[in-house]
Amino acid sequence: MRFGQWEAGDLMITVYIVDDHPFVREGLKAYLSTDPEIRIVGEAGDGETALPALKELAPEVAIIDLHLPKVSGVEVIKAIKESELKTQVIILSSFCEDEEIMAAIDAGALSYLLKDSPPEKLLAAVKAAQRGEPLLHPRIVKKLMQRVRQEKPAIEPLTAKEKEVLRQLVQGKSNKEISAVLYISETTVKTHVSSILQKLQVKDRTQAVIKAINMKLV
Repeated sequence: MRFGQWEAGDLMITVYIVDDHPFVREGLKAYLSTDPEIRIVGEAGDGETALPALKELAPEVAIIDLHLPKVSGVEVIKAIKESELKTQVIILSSFCEDEEIMAAIDAGALSYLLKDSPPEKLLAAVKAAQRGEPLLHPRIVKKLMQRVRQEKPAIEPLTAKEKEVLRQLVQGKSNKEISAVLYISETTVKTHVSSILQKLQVKDRTQAVIKAINMKLV
């Protein structure tokens, strides 16, 4: 199901919701729609219905439950990434089993929240997702830290400035906030972040933070 149309120049964050519980979908729509920066463009109760709609609508953010009928949340994430959509995925689930967490993150989920999270956390995650910045539930962070107990792989040493930027990433700061704290331009921050991802051999900021904590780089 989709809702209306939007103009190409619209500055609103477009969001698509995938959850098999109608009550949850209605609650999410009602809450997120109170923010003038967010437009709900559609919803689905199962992964099979969601996939063609996501490809057609190409929302900036998709809020997806993991346990879905017909096609799982992880499979939906994989399909989004394989289709080269720029849609950022926020997992909103009641479950936090280690295997499910890692499967979702490996598939390409940016953020992972549990359904007991305060509503404002989801709102913050949606806005952070538009900037490509992750937000993880504290229990998810704890499980990830416990899960990743392998030997430290050899990596190219980080420069002093890259270490400073990495410390800010671990604190969950945006590029703009890092720029203000370190007195460097946002362009320079982006350059350092790209270098950090390359040196740590990770794909995104979420994995960089996890690896930095595991390797005690900060």
